[in-house]
Amino acid sequence: MAVYVRKNGVMVDKATGSPMLTDADRAKPIAVPFVMSDIPEYRSPIDGRLIGSRTQRRDDLKRNGCVEYEPSISPTKGKIRNKAFAAKRSLKVSEEYL
Repeated sequence: MAVYVRKNGVMVDKATGSPMLTDADRAKPIAVPFVMSDIPEYRSPIDGRLIGSRTQRRDDLKRNGCVEYEPSISPTKGKIRNKAFAAKRSLKVSEEYL
């Protein structure tokens, strides 16, 4: 079984140096693994607890009955329609709500 290492941003066979390929499409290199770094520590705006990891963030949201912001669940799909809200925060009202 081949052992793969990352060289110059590409996963290659350690012994031969050839790029890692998928079985389905031998012409294109396979996607490399993606490692997401953790989030910086912050105080929860909900209850003031210190949040220092993505797991703690998920737990904080669940514990307080909140969800991650997702524009698709917003009735306005993340667009601003309230002129007073926009003015107070130096934002622009979306074109369709003018």
